[in-house]
Amino acid sequence: MKQEERIKMFKDVFAPKSGEKVLFLVDIPHDNIKDNATWKDRREMARGWYQTFTEMGNENGFSVSMMEYKATGAHNSPVPQDAIDNAKKSNLIIAMTEFSGTSTLLPICRAEGSITRGASMPGVEKRMEETALLADYAEVKKYALAIEKMLNVTIGAEVLFSTGDTLYIDLRNRYAHADIGECIKSGQAINFPSGETCKVPYEAASDEIAEFGDSKTEGIMPVAYEEGIVKFVIKNNKIVEVVGKNKKAEEMRAFFEKDDTHCNIAELGIGCNQKAVVTGNILEDEKVGGLHIAYGMSTHLGGKVNSDMHQDICYPKGRPVEAKTLTLFNKNGTKTELIRDAMLRYELLK
Repeated sequence: MKQEERIKMFKDVFAPKSGEKVLFLVDIPHDNIKDNATWKDRREMARGWYQTFTEMGNENGFSVSMMEYKATGAHNSPVPQDAIDNAKKSNLIIAMTEFSGTSTLLPICRAEGSITRGASMPGVEKRMEETALLADYAEVKKYALAIEKMLNVTIGAEVLFSTGDTLYIDLRNRYAHADIGECIKSGQAINFPSGETCKVPYEAASDEIAEFGDSKTEGIMPVAYEEGIVKFVIKNNKIVEVVGKNKKAEEMRAFFEKDDTHCNIAELGIGCNQKAVVTGNILEDEKVGGLHIAYGMSTHLGGKVNSDMHQDICYPKGRPVEAKTLTLFNKNGTKTELIRDAMLRYELLK
């Protein structure tokens, strides 16, 4: 990405204004949380962005600072309090981290009376300046909002995976949220690079089960690991069994047994960034035109389950396991095949 392209992207996506305070958040390795080459490159990328923002700020009258904090070691574990305090005093946060802080960042931005907007960029890589970060964000916004509209009249969705397994996801009683790549007003919070729409499944929480009954989310969710495919058996929107004989299957059984909130199916997400490519990096893979599903925490997305983690599993074309089709069941009784051959049908979003 050329410098002029980077500056245009910053202006289009973040629109920093005179008098504002911009804060870069960067996590750093420590103790048993070891460094790696990609993480080092990300910190260097953050310094480059910080320098560009500083030059823009000198010309346009806004201030820029950078704060490092000790890495949490797990995606969506709470970030340190001093980082939270600094974030609340800032108008724009850009978090370029190894471990996702999205579940901390979103509530800060969306709190009543917040002066803050922010972008969470866990796992971002410099090469994305030539792929997903180069997207036409006017197009991204159009597609994400079109999917949002579709999901808001949907009561359920059925996934057919490339393994032959199927999963029905109950989408009653929840609202979809479009991540449109726009972070220009207080209260906005995005995952960046952007380009997805998500909806939390119906979780049958204690305050709603009497009226709506159990969740209908049920089926098999296959997950590819280096050791092989492990299958999660799901009933009532919870992972109730792990099928597999390898070491990873044993590890995941222990993980789910440790904390019931880990078992919650927390998100159905659909990517819509046409510049995104599949590389195995979740931040970009989930923006490719296809499906991702998450388990764990859902409160930061409008759900009912709080947890110490939120994990996305991506299924677009090119991943070891693909979501071959995604069929939406609409409130009016019709069906919409939104994903076919593991690819989002963009023609339905025009």
